[in-house]
Amino acid sequence: MKHLHGPELSAEARRAVAQVAPWVKEPEGEPRPPRAEVAAAVRLSLAVLEELAPGHAVEVRVPPFAAVQCVAGLEHRRGTPPNVVQCAPITWLRLVVGLEDLASSGADTSGTRASTIAGHLPLFRI
Repeated sequence: MKHLHGPELSAEARRAVAQVAPWVKEPEGEPRPPRAEVAAAVRLSLAVLEELAPGHAVEVRVPPFAAVQCVAGLEHRRGTPPNVVQCAPITWLRLVVGLEDLASSGADTSGTRASTIAGHLPLFRI
């Protein structure tokens, strides 16, 4: 996959998220999409967040697919970052489309700056 930026990245991420939208809306009632589709939706939406909130103060992890650093502030370079948001792919994608909010989601947050990503969510509405 080529490295996308700006509107092209946003459009590609929106398409990837739309492809898994039925499952994101009803994770209990819909079959989980193929791993590659979930991975694409997670990776591309994290890349959008990384562009919207450039920096290295907060690390957002969505195992097993991706992790990005975002939010301006003190840079972290080694070891475990002090500000981390970590969640399952379904939780991340529900945050991305506004079906959950960070405070009441199943995301693990640590550090005083981790919750700042909530100001950038949702990324898309479906």
